[in-house]
Amino acid sequence: MKIEKLEVSQHLDTRKLYEEVFSEDEKSFVDYYYQEKTKDNIIYVVREDDDIQAMLHLNPYTLMVNGIEKESYYIVAVATRKEYRGRRYMAELLREALLDMYQAGVTFTYLMPAAEAIYLPHDFRTMYEQNYAPEEKLAESITVQAAEDKDCDEISAWAQKELARKYQVYAKRDKNYYERLLKELACEDGKLIIYRKDGQIVDVRPYYEESKETEEVEKKEAKPKIMIRIVDVRRMLMSLRLQSFMGTCFTVTDPIIEENNRCVMITGTEFSGVMLMDGKPENSEGTLTVAALTSLVFGVKTAEEICADGDAVMSDRMKEELDKIIPFKGLSERDSVKKEVSFVFL
Repeated sequence: MKIEKLEVSQHLDTRKLYEEVFSEDEKSFVDYYYQEKTKDNIIYVVREDDDIQAMLHLNPYTLMVNGIEKESYYIVAVATRKEYRGRRYMAELLREALLDMYQAGVTFTYLMPAAEAIYLPHDFRTMYEQNYAPEEKLAESITVQAAEDKDCDEISAWAQKELARKYQVYAKRDKNYYERLLKELACEDGKLIIYRKDGQIVDVRPYYEESKETEEVEKKEAKPKIMIRIVDVRRMLMSLRLQSFMGTCFTVTDPIIEENNRCVMITGTEFSGVMLMDGKPENSEGTLTVAALTSLVFGVKTAEEICADGDAVMSDRMKEELDKIIPFKGLSERDSVKKEVSFVFL
């Protein structure tokens, strides 16, 4: 087995495997994906018997995390040819990608799983999506128009304000983001619709032909899941906000990213934010896995609950201190038509 990180000029070589494994995807979407998404993504492959037998794609996004820009990757198109499954190719691809992301300074990564059980052993943890419901019902005073490229600057400015007002974590929506989204919707016979009141944008929503609309509604009702994995423990902890003064020392364990195995001293206030230092093992009040830390900081479980699961051991005082962390909320909604996922879709 040989793992390769492909050059951009080689990305099209993976299309044959993509079409074989994801045969349900329409040709128009696959055309779009390989024309647009593979311009700037990262693709890892396993070569065996002189051909690509497995792959993993990292699609880049700029995320806003508590008002700070952070580069991240959405893991997508994880696939192994049927005859080569059961050889741990996916595990090795994930390991390679996670190690490279750590070196690149990525704080956390995310994906939409075909099955949660596939990714749990690699310390991904599940976050349910939160549907976005417009605050204002559409009325007779609302005008509707299909978005065009010339509207992308205005849509971006509106979306950034709305997202910053409502969410701690969301994908940054610049002009290029919406120009690419329009292309993706078009390949699915869809449009991006702008709703205005008194000339000002009040909402932006995707629209599909009737059959597509029904399909998308069914998908939303199924409540798709997102799984997240912390890549850099220190960067993750430094991104947090606190309810009040807190301070504790604990140890984190990570079976894949060696640099995350460390003892840390975390302190701070609601005004200063988190201050982080290397801790001394003899002062540690507990130990938690990187997966448990993910569940904690993204608000899936409390300190008490991760201890009950067996993913952490800590003193009662440490539990009280960790409960002063303000967990990330507001995750997330389907970002684009089929394959791309981000944290809020407007």
